Amino acid sequence: MNALAQSGPAHSPWRAYRNEARCEFIRLWRTPAFSLPVLLFPAMFYVLFGVLLSRGSGDAATFLLATYGVFGVMGVALFGFGVVVAEDREQGLLTLKRAMPMPRGAYLFAKMAMAALFAAIVSLLLMALAATLGGVALAPWQWLGLFAINVAGVLPFAALGMWLGTHFSGAASVGVINMVYLPMALLSGLWMPLSMLPGIFTTLAPLWPAWHLSQLSLKLIGADAGMASVLHIAVLVALTALFFFLALRRLAR
Repeated sequence: MNALAQSGPAHSPWRAYRNEARCEFIRLWRTPAFSLPVLLFPAMFYVLFGVLLSRGSGDAATFLLATYGVFGVMGVALFGFGVVVAEDREQGLLTLKRAMPMPRGAYLFAKMAMAALFAAIVSLLLMALAATLGGVALAPWQWLGLFAINVAGVLPFAALGMWLGTHFSGAASVGVINMVYLPMALLSGLWMPLSMLPGIFTTLAPLWPAWHLSQLSLKLIGADAGMASVLHIAVLVALTALFFFLALRRLAR
């Protein structure tokens, strides 16, 4: 009886979820082709555009802190889900995991935990640069709000990335996701305010999930377009549910 009691927790579902998440994080942390770009590119771009080229403008540094946070978590989610899911599917790893005695949701949970953790690292790195090099001064609730939005903001892009990963091979998914990632960042006003671009960009901005997420961040610093937060949240939740549904249905085939 004692042996059985001791073996129970070792095989508990929670342990399977935790171990899968830990292995997924270690796997990607030890993959420089993933970890270095998603962690360093947003920080490098922020230093270049938010600090050096803004010439000490606190408004520009604050604005770009909000938008580059969204840019960073987009990369984490799209590449962490899209490319990795495509590679796992192509190499037969998904088939192997379905045959293993592990909870069906452990794979997806591990991917979500990984994305949230990398998003947290990206967000904290940007905030550290903003507070030191950028001279950004915000209230504690604003810092916490930006951090929470960034971490939660991986969800819609994780769903989108997962859906893309179910349609393309590992090699092709990199190019496809870049074709989604970079244009969406520009069209959503993440690199520069949409007011600096032709009016059509502002008109079409509500089509992009990145714009809705950035509006939540910009609302915290009083620089958003003035639409209600509940609308942005509703769009993001709907897109998350839609793309996860489409991706899971395709993976189940």
